[in-house]
Amino acid sequence: MKKILNDPKHYVPELLKGLLAAHPGRLKMADGELYAIVRADAPVQGKVGIITGGGSGHLPVFLGYVGRGMLDGCAVGDVFASPTIDQMYKTTKAVSGGAGVLHLFGNYGGDVMNFAGAADLAAMEDDIEIATVLVADDVASAPPERAKNRRGVAGMIFAFKIAGARADEMASLADVKAAAEHALANTRSMGVALGPCIVPQVGKPTFTLGDDEMEIGMGIHGEQGVRRGTLQTADEIAQQLIDPILADMPLAGSEIALMVNSLGATPLEELYIMYNYLAPYLEAKGVRIYRPYIGRFATSMEMAGASLTVMKLDDELKRLLDAPASTPFFDHSQYL
Repeated sequence: MKKILNDPKHYVPELLKGLLAAHPGRLKMADGELYAIVRADAPVQGKVGIITGGGSGHLPVFLGYVGRGMLDGCAVGDVFASPTIDQMYKTTKAVSGGAGVLHLFGNYGGDVMNFAGAADLAAMEDDIEIATVLVADDVASAPPERAKNRRGVAGMIFAFKIAGARADEMASLADVKAAAEHALANTRSMGVALGPCIVPQVGKPTFTLGDDEMEIGMGIHGEQGVRRGTLQTADEIAQQLIDPILADMPLAGSEIALMVNSLGATPLEELYIMYNYLAPYLEAKGVRIYRPYIGRFATSMEMAGASLTVMKLDDELKRLLDAPASTPFFDHSQYL
């Protein structure tokens, strides 16, 4: 295992301390809890607070999107592990400005269970109104008739952006929740893995793939995909990722936001090669790309691979997508 670290047991606390040291004007701990990171100006009075949570190892997801126009806080777990109920509760309490708090997070068992416990605690102890929205955008993880069982992957970034913009308009908790649900109802993702990552405290690859192999539909923790086979060209991979999305959510005549995301090791150059194929391919199918997002948005340590995320747009989603947002890892102005 070759990684730039000290003691694997200190991997997460040291990265969190480094993040806070690098962005003192943007981020702070909630109630002295290192694993509960919130906006430096939290709570914002009168505004719905929005928090997420999840395991480390996925930067910029999850805590990279804490900032103006997006999230108010993030509960942080160890690598690929759920945060605790207490960490989620402290994060919730720290962002509560009197208008309620939205829990917006990926559909993973540990996160679902612990967020439910934190919501109960915040309601009972502090009389905070909580709403919950689960992100379930990975089309590879369940068929359409079981869409609620799908995993949450990079589509959550679009949900953070849309919900955050609506909250900045001082909308009610019900309206912020509705905006997140509307975004997610129009969002689908699909990924491909070319190689594994190594969890520092485990010290060995999360899965194995041959030098000439790839796996379509693999999850960001190494969850089994839908098909393993010989490595193909960039154009062939791009088509195999976009076609299941088109089949799951008809897009002819629509405008979309398209995210081409590196899972960690895949360089930007290769993402643009994929986009070079996707832009005319979608245009030929009557789909207009309103705005592309190309880069590292939701990773899995140093996993090699990429994912595509599509959000089908209407006037409301375009308005909220266009609203200002700035976090340590995301500045909306660079996508205009």
